[in-house]
Amino acid sequence: MSPDEYCQDKAARSGSSFYYSFLFLPVAQRRAITALYAFCREVDDVVDESSDAGLARTRLGWWREELGRLFDGHPEHPVTRALQPHLGAFGIDRSRLNEIVDGMEMDLDQDRYVDFEGLRLYCHRVAGVVGTLSAGIFAGGGEPCRDYAEALGIALQLTNVIRDVGDDARRGRIYLPIDDLRRFGVAAHEILAARSSDAFVALMRFQAQRARAFYREAFAALPPPAVRAQRPGLIMAAIYAALLDEIEDDGFQVLRHRVALTPARKLWIAWRTWMRSGPPKIRAG
Repeated sequence: MSPDEYCQDKAARSGSSFYYSFLFLPVAQRRAITALYAFCREVDDVVDESSDAGLARTRLGWWREELGRLFDGHPEHPVTRALQPHLGAFGIDRSRLNEIVDGMEMDLDQDRYVDFEGLRLYCHRVAGVVGTLSAGIFAGGGEPCRDYAEALGIALQLTNVIRDVGDDARRGRIYLPIDDLRRFGVAAHEILAARSSDAFVALMRFQAQRARAFYREAFAALPPPAVRAQRPGLIMAAIYAALLDEIEDDGFQVLRHRVALTPARKLWIAWRTWMRSGPPKIRAG
């Protein structure tokens, strides 16, 4: 299996919505973004699949060393070997890739966030940085529209936080800021015990409003001439915005089950967004 095939298999097997945003890209850009996505999956899996924090830190340390080998010209892993040809062409730099690893490592250091600023730093590292690198690939190495890409990355990650509240709680994690829990009168032990309430639904509605505000911020920062190049990111926005709407329509029952869109619906949203001339519509509220 070639490095590109390894990354393609990693992306396809993940079942992620990101896969659908790659489908319409030219070959070089598709290979670059698939390799970047595979890198993110690899380092995320280090944390998600390890019950030993010390071992996870060691493995993340190996990835930092591998990034050094990548930029020195002799990577070892299939993912970094797939990334190597695209570094210069698409402005993929070592500091941002290391920052993604920093974000994954935050999951080893804390399972709560006191306030939104702390959560925003996490979102920046694991998603905003990825958004900026991705936007550079979509732009063919040109202007990556950093403000747009950063805000969109945070919007996508906040949507993930909302979708995964129940799954995260079952692993002892709560990404919803403690300040927000106090504001809405929701105790952490209620979330860990999967006990919903009117107060919890109000809390989640507030989180959805925050996420939608970042989608709007992203679209407002996207220059009209860049819309065509950034359509893959807009596909992700459209899919995740539809997911957020579905979660809200389901009454924010995220403690009990994980809402997901069908592959057919994701493909339909991807095609529709690719064909349109501007950003997707975001629900009011």
